[in-house]
Amino acid sequence: MSVHRPDTLGGRAAIAGIGATEFSKDSGRSELKLAVEAVRAALDDAGLTPSDVDGLVTFTMDTNPEITVAQAAGIGELSFFSRVHYGGGAACATVQQAALAVATGLAEVVVCYRAFNERSGRRFGSGVQQREPTAEGAALGWNLPFGLLTPASWVAMAAQRYLHTYGLTPDAFGPVAVTDRRHAARNPAAYFYRKPITLADHAASRWIVEPLRLLDCCQETDGAQAIVVTSPERARALPHPPALIRAAAQGAGRAQEQMTSFYRDDLTGLPEMNVVARQLWRTATLTPAEIDVAILYDHFSPFVLMQLEEFGFCAPGEASDFVAADTLPLNTHGGQLGEAYLHGMNGIAEAVRQLRGTSVNQAGSPAHVLVTAGTGVPTSGLILGADCGGGAARSSSDRT
Repeated sequence: MSVHRPDTLGGRAAIAGIGATEFSKDSGRSELKLAVEAVRAALDDAGLTPSDVDGLVTFTMDTNPEITVAQAAGIGELSFFSRVHYGGGAACATVQQAALAVATGLAEVVVCYRAFNERSGRRFGSGVQQREPTAEGAALGWNLPFGLLTPASWVAMAAQRYLHTYGLTPDAFGPVAVTDRRHAARNPAAYFYRKPITLADHAASRWIVEPLRLLDCCQETDGAQAIVVTSPERARALPHPPALIRAAAQGAGRAQEQMTSFYRDDLTGLPEMNVVARQLWRTATLTPAEIDVAILYDHFSPFVLMQLEEFGFCAPGEASDFVAADTLPLNTHGGQLGEAYLHGMNGIAEAVRQLRGTSVNQAGSPAHVLVTAGTGVPTSGLILGADCGGGAARSSSDRT
């Protein structure tokens, strides 16, 4: 049973810097070099140096060990280092881990990073190719012999059930793809810059695994993103307004598997994200109506709809109409469908830009931004907030 009370982490750490490489299909350099470039860019953005860093957090899937990144980036001693499992589900949890270290005094400046050549190197979209025997791999073993070999095929099972339950067609997924690409078209950092799509384009795109079309599936990207976490007090003395970590949570549901939780009673939702949602609302003492921007993990468009429903923005089966109505600014960087697939870390950076007022698709002056991590797996989420405790003036040139 998940916790039933607010936790005490909210407001005790902040994001002070963000940095990324370019997003491409062929970086032409090692994943270690990408990681170091992003870490240094994030530190430059925060007005800090490598010698200020005493903690590093990344994903278990990252090929760049913390000590190697520290050595290559010129970082000295580390008092905290950590890795989070479950692929894209780790994104917001890396910031949670960093915030826990800062709040408890284990470290003062922690950098979260993710770097990969996911297009020119190992392509996750190609599915399972080689795998060492593990307990979690046994769950996949029930599905692989029957042709469920790729992430798209795993998600298609839940997507088909969702459409059947609510009497919808695959066109219901179109508003998510169109919204993401509209924002990406105005984002110079996005792979699909100046390339918006229409609902007709979505409907005409080829099937990948029914009911998923090509435009329902995220990109494969080379690149890296880094996030600097420190105390709110220290962040206020740095160049940019802090993005306060109002709440951070992880969640795994009952009968949870990694992408293949097909034996649950219901396939039309994301129970693991509901665990995250409940804890975020409790700790931040907020409701859906108080969220100004949502950056929702969009490796596949159906799971964006389910997330909106799990967080209570709309009733079950109504998320497609909710997105089409443009009620809530959604994935203003273009998401992983439109900007880049960085396992959700670029979404955290976009939330920071929204709070700084520097997004290319700025949504007014948001006070609270929701960010989520990978879906279909044990996952995580954040609510970031504007700082009311004072600090440096905003810069107009802080997009990194």
